[in-house]
Amino acid sequence: MVLVILRTVILFTVVVVVLRIMGKRQIGQLQPYELAIVILISELAAIPMENTAIPILGGLIPIFVLFTAQMLLAYISLKSEKARGIICGTPSVLVENSRIVEAEMRKQRYNINDLLEQLRSKNVANLDDVEYAILETSGQLSVILKSQKRPLTPEDLNIPTSYEGLPVTLIIDGFIFHDNLKRLNLSFEWLHAELNRVGIVDLKDVLFSYIDTKGNLFYQEKEGIGKEAKGVLKQP
Repeated sequence: MVLVILRTVILFTVVVVVLRIMGKRQIGQLQPYELAIVILISELAAIPMENTAIPILGGLIPIFVLFTAQMLLAYISLKSEKARGIICGTPSVLVENSRIVEAEMRKQRYNINDLLEQLRSKNVANLDDVEYAILETSGQLSVILKSQKRPLTPEDLNIPTSYEGLPVTLIIDGFIFHDNLKRLNLSFEWLHAELNRVGIVDLKDVLFSYIDTKGNLFYQEKEGIGKEAKGVLKQP
């Protein structure tokens, strides 16, 4: 039993590390060869887990071979446009100027019901509103609406907008992100003083705290300690 547990932990760790190195894309965003490699790796890892008579290297070696093949194909695809087209394929235009491209639909074995379903998932009800619908190599459908059907933007109205950036997390469940504080040129003492001003003595009592895109400091205390509140960031 101990041997089975140990082999399972080792194989699971190897598979997780390999998939982590391969990238962060979700299953629906994988290229066909990447999906095939993921399935094969999971199958190869399962065999030594179930059968202790098979040496653990019998599962690890093929996994590393497939991992090497995936990295090699990814590198070739990155460096060569022609190779990328062969390995990953090329995007296919299914709708052009509100007209369904029948030949491409047949080639991709994509029926009209599938097309309409994907358009509805993009909040597009009328085919006449579509300038282009492109089937990407990952299988996702990209929809480009006609210019008169696109949402209005501040640029269309010549309204100036200020830069927002991204919120920066400072505390999660009492853990302080010192690197993020340093990136903002802020100190632990400043953060402690700001939260102390609203009655938080121990930063471990904070469930979540971040600086939003407008420069405001948001914090929420853990249940049973306090209640959600907001404070305005003041640079030290």
